[in-house]
Amino acid sequence: MSSSRRNFIKGTVSSLLLAGISASGTELVINNGQTVENSAVKLRFAIASDGHYGQPGTAYKKDHENMIRWINEAHDNTPFDFVIINGDLVHDRPELLKEVKNNYYDKLKVPFYAIPGNHDHADTAHWMSVFGYEDNYAFEKNGIGFVLANTSNSKGIYLSPDNNFLRKELDKFNNLKTVFVILHIPPHIWVPQNPFVESPDTVTLLHSYANVKAVFHGHDHSLDAVFYTDKLPHFFDSHIGGNWGTAYKGFRIVEVDDQDKISTKQINASGTPALNQMNL
Repeated sequence: MSSSRRNFIKGTVSSLLLAGISASGTELVINNGQTVENSAVKLRFAIASDGHYGQPGTAYKKDHENMIRWINEAHDNTPFDFVIINGDLVHDRPELLKEVKNNYYDKLKVPFYAIPGNHDHADTAHWMSVFGYEDNYAFEKNGIGFVLANTSNSKGIYLSPDNNFLRKELDKFNNLKTVFVILHIPPHIWVPQNPFVESPDTVTLLHSYANVKAVFHGHDHSLDAVFYTDKLPHFFDSHIGGNWGTAYKGFRIVEVDDQDKISTKQINASGTPALNQMNL
């Protein structure tokens, strides 16, 4: 992986990251490096991506055993309402989607939702047969809206999301204070080395809904922090598996309190190496 892909300004790895977006109605209160709980948590979820189950030359079964255990342990410590798996569940073998669901994700202690990535190669019918909902899907939980939109197809081509679907679902959630959008492939290329898709119509659409508070992406295993389009934050969460990316395996935790304040942190689930470690 070229070091040039990391030569840009981004948020601190594994820190609590929403301090810079108070203008959008969110806030994070920190005291001596710890979150101060000023109100009750209304919703708490984990989001992870890029398991690449079945990728040759990788310990993909062990990676998934570990991630399921880590998320369940985090849930035992402070309960999640659900988990989101943000794409690339398998590696170019859609016939393995049922296996990874049955053998791993079904062992999570809370419900989970998944959205395809470019390596899942699943059409709508196949995705529906495995997960029970289509590859574009939306739901509401505890008064918070979630819109999950596919950004690829059965050939693995990078695509913009279906903006008609996004608009329809965001309109349904127009009365909610907080909505999150889940897109495996980001709709903006922040630097040329990023393997993303430039989708200005999608970005404009997302910006037009004041209650869209954050977008969550996978796809680039080397990213674990935040980028912005205008004031809208786009969060990444490292990776579950695969043969490249951050030196650790991890996931992201998001909380919304009863005052609709949002906090999020990236978890170094594998524990080593230390984050931000480097030699000069």
